[in-house]
Amino acid sequence: MSCYTFAINIEKNEFNEFVENHEYCNLLQGYEWAKIKSNWDHLYTGVYENGKLVCTGMVLIRRLPMGFTMFYLPRGPICDYKNENLLDFYFKNLKKVAKKKRALFIKFDPAIHINDYKSNEYNLNRYPETETYLNIFKNIGAKHQGYVMNIKDSIQPRFQSNVYYSEDVMETLPKHTKRLIKDADRKDVNIIHGGKELVDEFSRLVALTEERKQVSLRNKEYFNHLMETYPDTGVIFLAKCNLYRLSKNAHDRKIEIEKEIKNTPENAKKKLRRLQDQIQSVDKDINEFDEMLMEFGNDDKEISIAGILSIQYGNTCEMLYAGMDERFKKFMPQYKEYVENFKWAFERGCRWSNMGGVEGTLDDGLTKFKDNFNPTINEFIGEFDYPTWKILFKPSQIAYKMMKSKQGGE
Repeated sequence: MSCYTFAINIEKNEFNEFVENHEYCNLLQGYEWAKIKSNWDHLYTGVYENGKLVCTGMVLIRRLPMGFTMFYLPRGPICDYKNENLLDFYFKNLKKVAKKKRALFIKFDPAIHINDYKSNEYNLNRYPETETYLNIFKNIGAKHQGYVMNIKDSIQPRFQSNVYYSEDVMETLPKHTKRLIKDADRKDVNIIHGGKELVDEFSRLVALTEERKQVSLRNKEYFNHLMETYPDTGVIFLAKCNLYRLSKNAHDRKIEIEKEIKNTPENAKKKLRRLQDQIQSVDKDINEFDEMLMEFGNDDKEISIAGILSIQYGNTCEMLYAGMDERFKKFMPQYKEYVENFKWAFERGCRWSNMGGVEGTLDDGLTKFKDNFNPTINEFIGEFDYPTWKILFKPSQIAYKMMKSKQGGE
């Protein structure tokens, strides 16, 4: 017979070992993620069955007005979601802790996939066991918040665009993406990766993206914090190019073509037309590069033009933030660096590399860009709320929604 024991201060190594090796492994339930969410308090909770850890929950605690709080388990808890007795035991005990901390409710959004499909195969054929999960959560007293479609309507996106492991990533890409990567190669775009030493350049690129899209992402201090928290598994990719070298090569190429034209007989009309076309093409490049050199300076140096910050956790990789200098859009740097990020993740044993959330309608710009990498769309089951005081639950839900609309989510 099972004997469950509830714990609220699980040691770091034991906690991470359980989460990292679980089928529902997720960065947001890792021990270190609580350090990233420094504006929340936190608890490392779990359940032991006959002395063996069988459930963990990294709980974030947000302070609310009037001395109240809310508990939140991003993509958690981590356990066998079909074990109703275990779930019931966990949440009943967590509820006792929540009451002591004046939490009005416990919010959680488990990493349960209820549908997985390619973007071009959009469907609503949720897995048959979806109803099983919903009934179990209902039985323990949790209230499902529905199948929201928009990113803004939930704390974590209910849909994400994910690239799964492949021995040869390039072989899985659409033809047009391979062509765009070749365009980047022709512009001599090269990809480097590293750690905290690249934060300055990366944060500059993110700031340019914020300005262009009129959105607020994160600042240099936050990115430093991420890289310090994950020194061995955090990575920054930067796409770089050298405008001076591109311009010089183009000018040299023009001189070569002009010499070839001069040495070509007048009756070789087909060859002359081909060379004239090459002159027009290289002139276009020269004008583009020289115009950019006027803005960036005529120095023989590499310029960072796009970047990605990713974190590996267990056998997963989360591509958290990206930025690009729009002036280099024609260089197609993001296509090449995304693929390098996938390769990096898969070489380290990751089973997938998550490019992040998309709208459930799959008609937004993010989805269309990410579709270039032949991803799988994961649909999650969504958010649940577990009341701590039933009499206060409905008012607290109204207050939470009002607060969320004012603060823009988490």
